[in-house]
Amino acid sequence: MEFIAFMVFLVVIVLISCIRIVPQAHAFVIERFGMYVATWNAGLNFKVPIIDKVSRKVSLKEQVADFPPQPVITKDNVTMRIDTIVFFQIMDPKLYTYGVENPVMAIENLTATTLRNIIGDMELDQTLTSRETINSQMRSLLDVATDPWGIRINRVELKNIIPPAPIQEAMEKQMKAERERREAILRAEGEKKSTILVAEGKKESAILDAEAEKQAAILHAEAEKEKMIKEAEGRAEAILRVQQATADGIKMIKEAGADEAVLRIKSLEAFEKAADGQATKIIIPSELQGLAGLATGVKEVLK
Repeated sequence: MEFIAFMVFLVVIVLISCIRIVPQAHAFVIERFGMYVATWNAGLNFKVPIIDKVSRKVSLKEQVADFPPQPVITKDNVTMRIDTIVFFQIMDPKLYTYGVENPVMAIENLTATTLRNIIGDMELDQTLTSRETINSQMRSLLDVATDPWGIRINRVELKNIIPPAPIQEAMEKQMKAERERREAILRAEGEKKSTILVAEGKKESAILDAEAEKQAAILHAEAEKEKMIKEAEGRAEAILRVQQATADGIKMIKEAGADEAVLRIKSLEAFEKAADGQATKIIIPSELQGLAGLATGVKEVLK
């Protein structure tokens, strides 16, 4: 009875051991009698006791391989060191298991040789400025080479490009000279723009001054014109008032009934005022001479 129980217990243990759970993003390669049988994907799987075994557990996640710097020689015979990072993913667990002995080492050696081939066709300056081109070429070539191993190369990046120390010093000097040249150019352009702005400012100032003088001259001329018009109007008004006063005086004399003798006396007074003590000789018409004598006699009587 105990033996039967033991056998049942043993069978249960064996059955339980035949149940395998494959985690997500993983795959198990199964062999039977040393030969490939199947690839288990994520989930619950069963194997035949004793004769089946898990040959390899493969991760299907994207993996990163950071390789140490590799010495390479450019087309112009400059030796530099370049380290790369390869992002790859296992697509076929069977090919990955049986295709190559050490896949990561194989990728590392393949990366080094591919990098040497690409850099060998480039000069130093081109190498330093063509990272994207080198990355693209390496990814394409490595992907084709690793396809029989069940590996897909997703991306290749050049991590560091380390030229020799003398080259680095020369590059630093070159960059310093280039920065100084750009600084000199910028300074010269700044001075040029400043000079142009100053000249334009003086030009605009001169134009504004001339415009101001023009406006001032126009205003002065208009003021002089207005003054002359006012003076002319004043003189004309004075003449009109004198004429009006003369006309009013004549009208009053006529209204007073003055005879011809009075009018002639008034004419004499007008001659006297016209002389105003400045004339040395006054010519009196003959018809007024008798009246002049009469006026003198009247003045004597009145005295």
